[in-house]
Amino acid sequence: MPHINEILFQLSLFIVMIGFSILINGLFLNFSKTLGVRSNTIDDGTIIRWGSTSKPAFGGISFYILFLVSFVIAAFKHYEIATATTIGILIASSLGFMIGLADDAYNTKPLLKFLGQLLCAIILVLTGTTIDLFDNQILNIALTIFWVVGMMNSINMLDNMDAITTSVSIFICLTAAVLILIDGNLFASQKTLFIICIVQVAALIGFLYFNWNPSRMYMGDTGSQFLGVLLAAIGIILFWNGTDQNWNGVDQHYEIAFSKKVLAALLVFILPIIDTTTVTINRLMRGQSPFVGGKDHTTHHLSYAGLTDRHVAIVFCIISAISLVMAIAILHFINNWNYITIALFSTYCILLFSILFYLTKRKKKDEKK
Repeated sequence: MPHINEILFQLSLFIVMIGFSILINGLFLNFSKTLGVRSNTIDDGTIIRWGSTSKPAFGGISFYILFLVSFVIAAFKHYEIATATTIGILIASSLGFMIGLADDAYNTKPLLKFLGQLLCAIILVLTGTTIDLFDNQILNIALTIFWVVGMMNSINMLDNMDAITTSVSIFICLTAAVLILIDGNLFASQKTLFIICIVQVAALIGFLYFNWNPSRMYMGDTGSQFLGVLLAAIGIILFWNGTDQNWNGVDQHYEIAFSKKVLAALLVFILPIIDTTTVTINRLMRGQSPFVGGKDHTTHHLSYAGLTDRHVAIVFCIISAISLVMAIAILHFINNWNYITIALFSTYCILLFSILFYLTKRKKKDEKK
């Protein structure tokens, strides 16, 4: 068990970081007259926000500031931060932050944005953060690149309504932190990762104060691109590869079922995956580009079905909480992993996708203009 002083330190750090996040976002909100303001349309009229008012998109800056603070805290506590994996995550996440910042400021071209996302994935691969699923390393690298680029776009696309991406990201980071605690590696090989996770949960909770409906601030592409890289990396280390992988990037012998890896990662990231998949399928069926914004996300269709914006956020929080419990159960509490358990968890994923996909096919009752 962790020493009581260490527990008190982690708890105090979490509370202080929430306060710090509220303070930073509050300062940005007070000073945001026109700088960083995000409208609900762009020049060509493509809808990119659900709300009808323009609001500052500064949330991502606070995420990144506290992300850097987490490294300072880890160094102060003499945790290992000068490893290939940690440095790779630092560089890739910083690049994701800059990609988003440039997009918020200049509305960069999609190709340039994609190349930046691709570079983020390559940086993670080169520094040891790679999905270990197949015997063929080329397939592992290809899957890693697809995962990172896909998650950066999925988190970005999910940021279409107040508090949705913020809430989902909180539960992903919280799942990772709980998993490290249960695994018992907190005071061994994964201290830095744990600090990053709890500080980011605190940053997101502080931002949620301003982002809950009716929101006063958006995270912008600055936040969604940064979170996309960071969450993708956390997903690789803790869910795709299991908690037995050493945080310093050195491979250790561990054995985890193929299905466990896939289902654990799928459950934790199920909402951004379902939303992106649903939107992509529907837009391709309509002959539209999947990368053009619109009010056709799963969140929007829940609203069309009669839920308020707050209720949609609460529904997503509940689904995320259920996924948290299921993912931890898969990785730690289900010892007899067999075809029955695989079928049960797979059925949940398929059922959730079917329900949300079905909603997008229903006639809109009260579509917002």
